[in-house]
Amino acid sequence: MAIHKIQINDFISEDYELIAIHSSLEDYKLAFAINSALDTHLMKNESNIEIAISEGKSAFSNYIFDDEESDVQWTLIENKTTISTAKKKTTQLFDEVDITVFLLPEYKKADYFLKIENIDYNFDEEEIIEKILSIKNITTAYTIETTNLKSKNNLIF
Repeated sequence: MAIHKIQINDFISEDYELIAIHSSLEDYKLAFAINSALDTHLMKNESNIEIAISEGKSAFSNYIFDDEESDVQWTLIENKTTISTAKKKTTQLFDEVDITVFLLPEYKKADYFLKIENIDYNFDEEEIIEKILSIKNITTAYTIETTNLKSKNNLIF
């Protein structure tokens, strides 16, 4: 009897683009600016993206837009969040320690990611990046090659 092992990579879809965005804007302001520039309708997702680490759970805010006309899903995700861990049964000055957690640790300098799913062959990512770069207070934006990401499982949500 033959045994077939199913790997996690069998379920990972590669039909998405990932754009890193460097900006000092707050997430809601960036979502509004992207909506204006790209004619999208990103809305705050009430459920945060959670990643469990040894110190606890980290939650990343995100904005989603499901374009039913073209069957494309847009997700704006913050890359950085801070969690506070309290040391138990201590009365010292520094009882709490803040830990910064990154969604994609390989890109610590990126502030946000724009994940665009279910794209087709005529998707023009250069035009999207050009429009994003036209937004005031965006330092830079660029495409990330997703095939070599070590933490690409963090993008499954």
